[in-house]
Amino acid sequence: MDMVFHNQRDRMEILEVTQVAPTSNSPESTTEFRLPLTFSDILWFTSPPVERLFFYQLDELTPACFNSVILPKLKRSLSLTLVHYLPLAGNLKWPPNEPKPIILYTPNDGVSLTVAHSDADFNILSSNGAYDAAELHPLKPDLVTSDISASAIAVQVTLFPNKGFCIGITAHHAVLDGQTTTMFIKSWAHICKQGNDENSPLPPELTPIFDRSVIKGPDGLDMLYLNQWLATSGLDSDTSKKSLKITSAGGGAASDLVRATFEITREDFKKLRERVLPKLPDSGKEMHLSTFVLSFAYVTTCMVKARGGDGDRKVAFAFTADCRPRLNPPVSQNYFGNCNRPKFEVAKARDFLDENGFVFAVQKASGMVKDLMERWVLEGMERILSYSLDVLKETSESNLQIITVAGSPRFGVYGTDFGWGKPHKVVIVSIDKSGAISMAESRDGSGGVEIGLALNKHEMNNISWLFPRYV
Repeated sequence: MDMVFHNQRDRMEILEVTQVAPTSNSPESTTEFRLPLTFSDILWFTSPPVERLFFYQLDELTPACFNSVILPKLKRSLSLTLVHYLPLAGNLKWPPNEPKPIILYTPNDGVSLTVAHSDADFNILSSNGAYDAAELHPLKPDLVTSDISASAIAVQVTLFPNKGFCIGITAHHAVLDGQTTTMFIKSWAHICKQGNDENSPLPPELTPIFDRSVIKGPDGLDMLYLNQWLATSGLDSDTSKKSLKITSAGGGAASDLVRATFEITREDFKKLRERVLPKLPDSGKEMHLSTFVLSFAYVTTCMVKARGGDGDRKVAFAFTADCRPRLNPPVSQNYFGNCNRPKFEVAKARDFLDENGFVFAVQKASGMVKDLMERWVLEGMERILSYSLDVLKETSESNLQIITVAGSPRFGVYGTDFGWGKPHKVVIVSIDKSGAISMAESRDGSGGVEIGLALNKHEMNNISWLFPRYV
């Protein structure tokens, strides 16, 4: 039986748009703070922002309780948290006398906070789906960007009366990666849950490190990336033509996309290992068969099969690896900013479509991970952006299928408790514009992995048949 797709166009009312600044009681908030961009930040310079939603279920939540208790606590704790994360209260700027952009916080800067009321069906939007991908768009805030300035983050809190509320956060990819975004949200949640005590320090695992000297790469890589981005935008390095506008990912999400979440359980992973091991050559018995490799290979295979079509068409599949533990010396997980690199492979669809397609995908994914583990993680970084841009260009000009990964089970997003319990659902909205899948740990802590997809209805129908049976 085909999936049932929910389509609803319910009213969203914006109640307030305000700016939340770091608390003025802190001496840090009264001084200017500058943070340069590293090559790892500029790698994502004009990439589309990452948009996340955290749904919290509170069945008896009234507008009065929301406005008098929850919203003030969230605002106060956000203000206190920004004292520890001043760059997020600032903006990306490109001073005329600077060769590259910087992150600049000045006193009175702050984060844009939108407060909204929604009559949409909370139960559907916070479920495993399926529903129109566009239904989530009103819940996420937009960054304020122009040629001369771009906000680091934007936040939205949306009330669903008698159901709960949703926190949406949009993050500029050149300012922070998934690890830093998660650390910030967990810091905000920690301060809120602890009662908004401005004298209470963040625990060590949530305290950001701003020291840029720990990120060491090949000389000139930052400017190489910057000039490649400018060339892609039809600009050059001339000061008068500098722009901080963000690239639109293919003009936004297609109107016929639907979303659904599937789970690969611990038992599924056991079956997948048992299935692939007998088919590996003796030289492959020591392959890296982590839950990530199996998840990535499994979903990639299902997505290629769901699309079907010409076996000669190309499939580009990629993920982003955290470089912090792989640098020499290793960098703390608390490092603020981007510290990652994409890893790409390209193959023919027929490699996934035949009966050993999953085995092929496992071998490829395992090889990609092992390559990062065995080599210097920054090797080949001079070519990575130009290669990525070429792949994206080919995607827009042909039927090349691109599959990337957003999020990670390592982030532990379901541990983000602001004081009203853990999230009922966490969603990465922006996968519907990037061709990505999302990954998160299973909400129940059982060791499984949640897979978020945004596909057209035909492919989602196909993959809904593949997922329970293909294991």
